[in-house]
Amino acid sequence: MNNKKIIRVLVIISALFLALLSYLMYFNMFKAESVATNPYNRRQWDDEKYVTRGTIYDSNGLVLAETVEGEDGSSIRKYSQGRIYSHVIGYCSQVYGKSLLERAYDSELLGKGDIDIFQGDKKKGFDLNLTIDNTLQKFAYQKMNGRRGALVAIEPSTGRVLSMVSLPDFDPNAKNLERAWNDIVEDEDSPLIARSIQGLYPPGSTYKIVTLAAAYENGMQEKIFEDIGKFKVGNVTVENYNGKKYGQISLERSFAVSSNQVFCSIGYDLGADSVEEMASRFGIEEDVMFDLEIAKSRIEYKKMTDTDAALVSIGQGQLLTTPMQMALICSAVANKGNLMRPYLVDSITKNNIIIKDTSPKILCRAISAECADYIQQQMIEVVKNGTGKRAGISGITVAGKTGTAENERDKDHSWFVGYAPAENPQIAVAIILENDGRSGGDSAAPIAGSVMNKYLSLIK
Repeated sequence: MNNKKIIRVLVIISALFLALLSYLMYFNMFKAESVATNPYNRRQWDDEKYVTRGTIYDSNGLVLAETVEGEDGSSIRKYSQGRIYSHVIGYCSQVYGKSLLERAYDSELLGKGDIDIFQGDKKKGFDLNLTIDNTLQKFAYQKMNGRRGALVAIEPSTGRVLSMVSLPDFDPNAKNLERAWNDIVEDEDSPLIARSIQGLYPPGSTYKIVTLAAAYENGMQEKIFEDIGKFKVGNVTVENYNGKKYGQISLERSFAVSSNQVFCSIGYDLGADSVEEMASRFGIEEDVMFDLEIAKSRIEYKKMTDTDAALVSIGQGQLLTTPMQMALICSAVANKGNLMRPYLVDSITKNNIIIKDTSPKILCRAISAECADYIQQQMIEVVKNGTGKRAGISGITVAGKTGTAENERDKDHSWFVGYAPAENPQIAVAIILENDGRSGGDSAAPIAGSVMNKYLSLIK
């Protein structure tokens, strides 16, 4: 009897031991790294006592973030450009952790994995060299003029991010951040959200670029539509902007004037499967590789119907995209149909020696070069003679598309996406002004045009 009890106890102890061993193996294999690199892990801050955190530079070698010694011997993370990079570089606070690049590249900035990085009695972390041009970043920031929203500028042929602005923003310097933290997190405008990559919005008529691609691939280039000013199926009614009626109208002219009726009809006729398939090719519902986490652009219907497809085709319904995603869609057209992986960190260096650099990479071929050329011609027409005239640049051919996205709870969002020069695209821009209440052609297009013009002047 006693032997049975002993055996039972041994079995229980063995089972507990195996359970503990299994957990430890699981933890080491799947959780250890994330816990070790978590910015709230106090051991991370112990490491920083012996490390001078790496410096972050813009594309021209301007210091954007560096660690300096305080009067009391403590290390202070200094952001020379203040709030302008709060949604790119992020913050580094012993109280509230780290965010964005400071978090994503924490190991590199601490020089982990290097055995020869001494600077006096402290190690020196690796440096980050960004793709962003500070002159352009400051210019774009000023042009946004404090308005809620975001702007993303990309080099279409490589995916290099040239500028990335989100508003409202915050002061990332630790003391100021910690002092204002409660006000920041309680602010209804959510200034901690990097709207350029985390904000999800209906893209409005800028999304007609994707629908136009589907129309082209389905042979609708020569079709003439009857525009009576509204699209109506069942209990769904969509009117053209300001209720305009265009009568007999071509596909090209429908795009230039941004006819909701025509593009709803295209989506409805193509059907849900075709609309979803083209969306996927442009990255909707797909994870985008990037230095920072990008919210997944998505169509939120559990099962999209043809009527739903009509709404999605004009950038409404249950379609939500990030400004980054719209910049990528625009860039794919500019890049002859190839959608490039976006990137922020051009290289990681140690004493000006490159440890790792980033090479351009094609994520996918969204559309054919012929389709991209066709869309480009229609986007040029939008800026020349359509809704995007205010994005025009003297002496330079600009391709673009405006958008005004309905918002049930507040004023409409204003959008513009475009690139220049159309013959040899150097910059693609996507901009959203939240609850602006005006059309994208009136408010977003002029900002985009100015930013594109500024960049082209910088690279002359």
